[in-house]
Amino acid sequence: MTPCINLLKKANVSFKVHEYQHDPSVDSYGLEAAEKLGVSAERVFKTLVVSLDGKELAVALVPVAERLNLKRLAKASGAKKVEMANKAQVERVTGYVLGGVSPLGQKKRLKTFIDQSAETVATMFVSAGREG
Repeated sequence: MTPCINLLKKANVSFKVHEYQHDPSVDSYGLEAAEKLGVSAERVFKTLVVSLDGKELAVALVPVAERLNLKRLAKASGAKKVEMANKAQVERVTGYVLGGVSPLGQKKRLKTFIDQSAETVATMFVSAGREG
């Protein structure tokens, strides 16, 4: 069980875990997940950790086929500068390994921004906290 799954169970949230055999040689774990699960890439969201003005970390959820627009996130967050957090920061604050970061059950609660496209899907897929 991952912290994500434990959190959802404790909160009595309905969810389903979808598993697949992860190939560590792929370039995009998210696109791999969409393909192996047989779902549209628009429904699979990657969890990215960013630094806001070099002071605070935050989470951004975007479709796996898209790139995070740092300027748009800066505007939405009120930050002057947004950059990707480094691997050590990500793993320390989330408790997850890079490539398997879940937006749920992180060690530290972070401000979270979700791409508007999430409003157009009935269900979305996110990492439950491990690869595959």
